[in-house]
Amino acid sequence: MDLDIEFDVHLGIAHTRWATHGEPNPINSHPQRSDKNNEFIVIHNGIITNYKDLRKFLESKGYDFESETDTESIAKLVKYMYDNRDSDDISFTTLVERVIQQLEGAFALVFKSVHYPGQAVGTRRGSPLLIGVRSEHKLSTDHIPILYRTGKDKKGSCNLSRVDSTTCLFPVEEKAVEYYFASDASAVIEHTNRVIFLEDDDVAAVVDGRLSIHRIKRTAGDHPGRAVQTLQMELQQIMKGNFSSFMQKEIFEQPESVVNTMRGRVNFDDYTVNLGGLKDHIKEIQRCRRLILIACGTSYHAGVAVSGHVAAFPSF
Repeated sequence: MDLDIEFDVHLGIAHTRWATHGEPNPINSHPQRSDKNNEFIVIHNGIITNYKDLRKFLESKGYDFESETDTESIAKLVKYMYDNRDSDDISFTTLVERVIQQLEGAFALVFKSVHYPGQAVGTRRGSPLLIGVRSEHKLSTDHIPILYRTGKDKKGSCNLSRVDSTTCLFPVEEKAVEYYFASDASAVIEHTNRVIFLEDDDVAAVVDGRLSIHRIKRTAGDHPGRAVQTLQMELQQIMKGNFSSFMQKEIFEQPESVVNTMRGRVNFDDYTVNLGGLKDHIKEIQRCRRLILIACGTSYHAGVAVSGHVAAFPSF
């Protein structure tokens, strides 16, 4: 490998994930692939609850599975959507939108494909995902509007609407730019402090160095765009710093951690709370007469702390 070569477009994805399905081994590790030709690969944080149904369906269509993971069902599903596409010029964004409509559970996903070289698509539901933006040049905008699906699209999602500073994020004069998809700001802070926090069912596409954000449909309360925010944190804050232990550090960081946890979930302007992992099950929860909190470690203490508030609800 020649490390002196400068690439016009380069894309790589990787992920360290707890083995939620199957034992920790190379076959079950990420990225997961759609087939032996690696037509589509995906990394995934979260748990897909209907993966067994998806796997059974895909196996009935002749797709062979290699791993025990729930993630492989996603990789196979996007290939199935591509193999059965209704148009040769279908965009990568559209494929991902069709895939997530079939998924149940929580996920943060990033896709890449040999059919869409130089492109990456990320999406989330109930699991955090942000995009770090790094460029030495001025960006076209600090607020990206949401693009909603209006009909049949063309390959290259950023061209669905007019391509200017109101629809995509890119450096002016087409200068160099880097995008980082991550679940937490601590993963990107050493590279950039400018980030975009995605919301549930956002589909972010990077095409030819331009970033656009899409949603399948418009719903009440949707914000019209996503802002490029500047993080007020340093790399040293991720390390132990001047604290005697990481436990002491975590104790003193509780106020900031609470604020970061609320980011993207609590809207102080309209006094609403959005919990992506729960909103699809509100009706079932409202019918419950008993709620059991199961946890260990610090999560157990969090459960104990909140149990009194839950018990105060008249329905429990």
